[in-house]
Amino acid sequence: MLDAPRGIIAPHLGKGPRAGLCTDCGVSRMKDDRACGRACQFIAPDYEAAEVRIHGRSADPDRGEEAFFGVTHAMYRARLSRPAQGAQWTGITTALAESLLRSGAIDAVITVAPDPNDIWRPVPVLVTEPEALAQCRGMRMGFAPSVALLEQAQERGFKRLAFIGIPCQTYALRALEHQFGFARLYVIGTPCSDNTTTARFHAFLALLDGAPEQISYLEFRADYTVELRFLDGRKPRFIPFMKLPISQLPADFFPLTCKTCVDYTNRLADITVGYMGGDGAQWLLVRNARGAEMLAGIMDHMTVEPLTDKGNRKAAVAGFLANTERAAGGLPLRRMPEWLRPVVAFLQPLIGPRGLEFARARVEMKAIETILHLRRSHPAKIKNMVPTHIWRLAAKYGLTPDRSEIVRKDRAP
Repeated sequence: MLDAPRGIIAPHLGKGPRAGLCTDCGVSRMKDDRACGRACQFIAPDYEAAEVRIHGRSADPDRGEEAFFGVTHAMYRARLSRPAQGAQWTGITTALAESLLRSGAIDAVITVAPDPNDIWRPVPVLVTEPEALAQCRGMRMGFAPSVALLEQAQERGFKRLAFIGIPCQTYALRALEHQFGFARLYVIGTPCSDNTTTARFHAFLALLDGAPEQISYLEFRADYTVELRFLDGRKPRFIPFMKLPISQLPADFFPLTCKTCVDYTNRLADITVGYMGGDGAQWLLVRNARGAEMLAGIMDHMTVEPLTDKGNRKAAVAGFLANTERAAGGLPLRRMPEWLRPVVAFLQPLIGPRGLEFARARVEMKAIETILHLRRSHPAKIKNMVPTHIWRLAAKYGLTPDRSEIVRKDRAP
């Protein structure tokens, strides 16, 4: 067990990830690692059945924004009235879990903390004290086997839990939660579109700044910039997306699992907390009664603003499709003269999609990316891995399944 502050349990986890498409969600590290066969998002996900089981119904593509974001009872653009120090945005994700602990609704939270020797490396932890959650604020980059802590929680006698995780972790947790018999389980989801190893992330930081060890914060923002903050007191830097050194990254910087993910918005969480649709604030998607209950616990401490919806995503998404096809499995780079990049970087925040349209664009891009990469690398997996909601999104851009790519029980998009 790692040395940890009071209220944080960081168990040692044995075994390791499986070969092939695996994000090391933690199932392979459980005593019965054969559970991967029924829990893995990258084998044969069934989102419609899972949504009915968890939310009471499946997403309705004709209802609001559910074709893009999954079952949604309410959406908010929000921020904590007093932003938490060290938070990635204002700290809503941590505040939700902290409120549950303070009220006695749960015994512990499964989340990630920074490795003592590397602030960017995620370490799965069980947190039992609300004050200790401050140690878990911020973004980590890497793979964290958090789902394995379900066993650890059960062995310690915890009956009521909250889980903070990314989509592939949430899918596995939802597939297995019934076997642990927890009296209550709250799931706080964060969106995730791309991940990489912590070591590769350090290499990326080194391309962004001459003193990468001083970078304490990195965020891809909805204004088409990456924000960097520094330990040495320098003013934050804002790097336009168009000026990022993407061409210097290896083609496999993002693993194939991330390139073939079918769930950007964490559809099976009780509440999703992200930023893509927030347009400078945080974006909340309440999916069921448990999500509404969690949000009610902190609503008095939040400022809620109207959602924004600006621009047109279609050209950007179509361009992404063309670039991804051209990349032949690598990163989708734009072919653009260097002199034009500053111009586009200036114009993107002004005329590009913002708010909900920005989020829709990102979801459609992920759908397109999934299909193209699977067709290139694992065509036999498409019929089992690609759910209906992905085909429906991609169809707008001319990507439709052939007969070999649909399971008979699946509906045509």
